[in-house]
Amino acid sequence: MARLSFEEIELGDELPEVKPDVSMPRVREFCKAAGHYFSRFIDHEKAREQGLASAIVPGIMSQALLAAIIHGWGQDVTVESIDTVFRAPIPVDSHPLFRGVVTDVQPDARIAELDLTIVNDAGETRVMGTARVRFP
Repeated sequence: MARLSFEEIELGDELPEVKPDVSMPRVREFCKAAGHYFSRFIDHEKAREQGLASAIVPGIMSQALLAAIIHGWGQDVTVESIDTVFRAPIPVDSHPLFRGVVTDVQPDARIAELDLTIVNDAGETRVMGTARVRFP
């Protein structure tokens, strides 16, 4: 894949949509690595006992996946910040869709700002946020 240069981006450009792997094995692997091994994330039955419909993807995993998607789009960018609002849980073993769009470009600083969303299978926004990225 060719590297994306700052000069190629424009206001309104969309990042490629991505359906990340939020299967139970992947979530368990992430939780173990992050030291975030709580039953509401790694066990559907235990999550139901806690009042959830099923196990949920940890918020920090959602943010990590957003960062990975940004780096898939702009391989050489530095993610300076990601700010997210969690509107509703993302169920483990679901098929969320991650989207992004360029909402601001600062040519002198080589910075782009992105709006980010994670939607569920029904198209409902579960997570929304912004990111600030700097190009080399």
